[in-house]
Amino acid sequence: MMIEQVDYIVIGTGIAGLRASLTLATGGSVAIVCKGGLSESSSGLAQGGIAVALSDEDEIRFHIQDTLAAGDGLCLRRAVEVLVEEGPQYFLELIQWGAHFDMSGDRFSFGREGAHRVHRILHAQGDSTGKEIVRALLARALEEKNIHFLPHTFTADLLKDVDERVVGISYFNFKGNRAGALIGRAVMLASGGIGQIYRETSNPDGATGDGMGIAARAGAVLEDMEFVQFHPTALSLEGAPNFLISEAVRGEGAVLVNRKGEAFMRTYHNAAELAPRDIVSRSIFSEMAATHSNCVYLDLTRLRPSFIRKRFPRIYQTCRKYGLDITRVLLPVRPAAHYMMGGVRTDLQGRTSLRGLYAAGEVACTGVHGANRLASNSLLEGLVFGARAAEAILADRLPEARIEPLRIGNPVQRKGAPGLARLKKLMTEKVGIVRNGCDLAAAAAAIRMMNQSLSPRRIRSELELKNMLQVAGLIASSALRRQESRGAHFRKDFPKKDNRTGKKHSLIMLADFDEPA
Repeated sequence: MMIEQVDYIVIGTGIAGLRASLTLATGGSVAIVCKGGLSESSSGLAQGGIAVALSDEDEIRFHIQDTLAAGDGLCLRRAVEVLVEEGPQYFLELIQWGAHFDMSGDRFSFGREGAHRVHRILHAQGDSTGKEIVRALLARALEEKNIHFLPHTFTADLLKDVDERVVGISYFNFKGNRAGALIGRAVMLASGGIGQIYRETSNPDGATGDGMGIAARAGAVLEDMEFVQFHPTALSLEGAPNFLISEAVRGEGAVLVNRKGEAFMRTYHNAAELAPRDIVSRSIFSEMAATHSNCVYLDLTRLRPSFIRKRFPRIYQTCRKYGLDITRVLLPVRPAAHYMMGGVRTDLQGRTSLRGLYAAGEVACTGVHGANRLASNSLLEGLVFGARAAEAILADRLPEARIEPLRIGNPVQRKGAPGLARLKKLMTEKVGIVRNGCDLAAAAAAIRMMNQSLSPRRIRSELELKNMLQVAGLIASSALRRQESRGAHFRKDFPKKDNRTGKKHSLIMLADFDEPA
């Protein structure tokens, strides 16, 4: 087995991983590991934009207040302050590094999304903001002589030394049909989310919870795992992919209607289409049930066709590909798993509960998002906390690492994981938008049995399924423990908030799921 020594190991090529790597490269050699191509990440798919308090009508305190309100009592205020106060400097840094954002004359063009009181969403190429940010960061990283990339490399597990410090990773390169290990002073997780454990998701195929899975197996503490955000509007069309329809579409005036053509959001919330995401998703879920339909519709026909084509070119062109002219016909949509508010617990510098392991981005739980993420805060979080984690790694000055020789067989080129469809069905039906104790207990028990019976071979799909089962089990177990409804976590058997006990963050380890009380 090939063992390579570097200074720092970063898992993931989204915004958090790339931004961290640029800082780490000032202090030594950096290996960036990703299981797909260099530009494959959830960051690159982000359409709506990046929320930054820079417009004339905005203030730092407004952005903080909106984030806290969306988080439904569970945001860590200091984390929110760090995000919003440091956000502008990191956004302007992107401009210096060559990122281009949409302008109105000589000023930035600001959009508005749900639960934002003002227009503060900066966007690029209309609805390709994440793609543009990743392009700029990746271009800069490729110029750094201290950064080298390991694409198509699947991280199997974290490695520890005799003192239980995380010092590296074992991996499989399925494209090159080889196994190996990377050893370094520190490992940073920036591996993204968990959307693929659900049947409908806006996430890319690689969002299988790998970072949370390997951290949990190494003994890390995870936090707030019950809070999974469902984006209200994903394209619902047979034969089409789970394509996200940006919240910015509603911010620009599109209206949700049911199968009868009736606008319904005002019935559920005074802010109608601009209500927080958890409320819009549950409202759509309820309306689908009430009208015996598998979708609702977005009506963009009241907007100017030329405006739609210019403001949302990616959405317009994708829908046209599947026979829908959104300037003329209603767009069928339904909620889809979108973002994990919980994750590997970190402090405000990205340090986890394990020495030598750091995390940033969606894989991490900093406390910024609380029970429900405010729209377009995720790209900002990746920038701010990716940079902060890298600064902490350099400041901690961990020594070089050593491990005993490893032996592991080469990967097997074969498809497997027959339990994946069952897991997706369980999570969608029993641990989805609306939950109850009986379903959660049944899901946790079934997932536990599947996890215990799966001994993954050196096959990517089986290794991914192991991560997905363990993360799904942590989500179901955490949701069962939280006996209230808050933010993205809604239980029919406990439909109200419990402000006496519910404002506490939930902590869980893999051992808590493997051996339930």
